[in-house]
Amino acid sequence: MKEYDFVVIGSGIAGLTFAIKAAKHGKVAIVTKRKGADSNTAWAQGGVACVTSDEDSFDLHIRDTLEAGAGLCDPGTVQAIIRDAPQRIRELIEFGLHFDERDVSGHRELDLGREGGHSKRRVLHVQDLTGYEIELTLLHEAERSPNIDLLENHMAIDLITAGKLGYAAEDRCLGAYVLDEKSGEVETIRAGRLVLATGGCGKVYLYTTNPDIATGDGVAIAWRAGAVIANMEFIQFHPTCLFHAKAKSFLISEAVRGEGGILRNNKGQDFMARYHPQGSLAPRDVVARAIDSEIKRSGAQCVYLDITHQSREFLQERFPHICETCLQFGIDMAKQPIPVVPAAHYQCGGVKTDLTGATSLPGLYAIGEVACTGLHGANRLASNSLLEGLVVAHRACEALVWEGRPQHPAGSFALPEWQSGNVQNVDELVVIYHNWDEIRRLMWDYVGIVRTDKRLQRASARLRNLQREIREFYWNFKITVDLLELRNLATVAALIVDSALSRKESRGLHYTLDYPELDDRRFQHPTLLSRI
Repeated sequence: MKEYDFVVIGSGIAGLTFAIKAAKHGKVAIVTKRKGADSNTAWAQGGVACVTSDEDSFDLHIRDTLEAGAGLCDPGTVQAIIRDAPQRIRELIEFGLHFDERDVSGHRELDLGREGGHSKRRVLHVQDLTGYEIELTLLHEAERSPNIDLLENHMAIDLITAGKLGYAAEDRCLGAYVLDEKSGEVETIRAGRLVLATGGCGKVYLYTTNPDIATGDGVAIAWRAGAVIANMEFIQFHPTCLFHAKAKSFLISEAVRGEGGILRNNKGQDFMARYHPQGSLAPRDVVARAIDSEIKRSGAQCVYLDITHQSREFLQERFPHICETCLQFGIDMAKQPIPVVPAAHYQCGGVKTDLTGATSLPGLYAIGEVACTGLHGANRLASNSLLEGLVVAHRACEALVWEGRPQHPAGSFALPEWQSGNVQNVDELVVIYHNWDEIRRLMWDYVGIVRTDKRLQRASARLRNLQREIREFYWNFKITVDLLELRNLATVAALIVDSALSRKESRGLHYTLDYPELDDRRFQHPTLLSRI
């Protein structure tokens, strides 16, 4: 059995930021199911939204965030995170991150990008590889700390709680069972302060901008432990994923539209002007639905993002990664529009937390995309996600250090070792892969950008059957990463469907043909799901 003062599950911007800060106060383990750099953060192209310009203000950033959130943001959370942003950005810079700058009248200043829903330029970036550079910077900082153990190729299975062990005292998180993927053994890790930072659930959909690791692990783990889950019906579809038979999950950053890119249909028309006053820079939910409508109306397979009015030199300097990747697929974005389609991108709901990341289960915190703090509401404003990870990780560490060791520390409970019983090796992986594929297809077809109750009910019925099959596999076969990810995907898919069925209106990212109007009287509140 291993024991730590703090355990962090996940190695993206939120998890690494927390670990670096917590390591000054105790021993920290970072549990990550691939390599340390394998995270959603590393795939983030756009940047971090933060007020740094004299032409901008906190009030404007707050207003833009609230407008994008369609009435479901928590105003206090929005204000606190946005006002904390400059200090957290300064810390990143102190760690060695260099945001892009430009020459203005003989002096250097930050080169700020603009994305959909923002009224001002306020997105700090490192070309179009911002998340990747942040990830490397934080990993380097974490490696310098002797108090941090990075447990790569380790996957959390479930939390250990006092309630599950039958104790009558206050239920709380005591640790976790973790699969060592190389040895195949399950380890027991004891910690009275555990932080989920596992990112989102994009792989629950057939088409996504997310990496393969985004299987909703944290939400599923928290749900099984009894934590409250919020707003899972609000899955953000990024409007512009590269449409090419050989391209997998490649995002065309919203910053391309921020630099003047125009969305055109198969007739070359700037169709977004018909849907929103901001045209191609409208909020993501509006743009994704508009593209979906244009594709269905015309029978075309995609729409096109046209930025050919910009020079090749500008595009190669501002978007080197996008330019290079498009060229690999025979698309010269300086000469021809980029074919794009919407794809699942970001989970706006998650484990319900306060502004410090505290969940409804004592001892368990959640930060980053896995959490629902109230910042994003029904639709996330572009580039607010990395910002939320930085700010809430800092606040979570402050809260846990101030709180001190739990009144009933994990060490006062006897934790049982993992018991696997007489299980077999999984000899029919084809069944796991078939179920995985079926979940992703039914979610895409029935729980996508536009929904109906009939489609949602079909998805619900099929998911119940799939969950029964998966439970049988889980209890009868040896634990593997594939099986654990399938189990988590099925759980998260069911939470999304249940949340969507309960919201009888259209708001933000949840749009249903059966209830196309906003209903503030009955539904201007979070959707909460709880097993207790």
